[in-house]
Amino acid sequence: MAGAAKILVVGPLGVGKTTLIGTVSEIEPLFTEAAMTQAGARVDAVVDSGKTTTTVALDFGRLTIDGDLVLYLFGTPGQQRFLPAWRDLAKGALGALALVDTRDLTASFDALGNLEDLDLPFAVAVNVFPGSPLHDTADLRAALDLLPGTPVVLCDARDQESSIRALIALVSHLIHVATEPS
Repeated sequence: MAGAAKILVVGPLGVGKTTLIGTVSEIEPLFTEAAMTQAGARVDAVVDSGKTTTTVALDFGRLTIDGDLVLYLFGTPGQQRFLPAWRDLAKGALGALALVDTRDLTASFDALGNLEDLDLPFAVAVNVFPGSPLHDTADLRAALDLLPGTPVVLCDARDQESSIRALIALVSHLIHVATEPS
């Protein structure tokens, strides 16, 4: 598969989207981070209490896989109030990597539902935070109500190799979906 692909990196607030894009991007990534405010704290629940900034428009990075395929990575804001921008970012995307956090799986339901509403193929990357509970893949699949063919991989968004493996799982899934008989 040679060429370029627009890929979304989605998930709830604080799940590691910005970190993953910064970890894998071969160019200086574009971040639209803004300070979290006291007013936003009332509506933006986040597991990581040390988080001080949030994406307010998008994150952007680029990764070339095997010298042939260029992934243009677009990170979406995690808050539901940014859904109109999120849907605009999804236009022209081939698929999405959905990051989830096992410390609060329910926070991922909106992002996964949005992908299903857009009929956008996706893979799930479980971002393994220090001290986060580990679960069997079958249990995660059931808890997230995923279709049987949806890839689920473990990932550490701070680790380049781990993050690239998650993106490769997504690309492999997209190739499989594209070549499936209708």
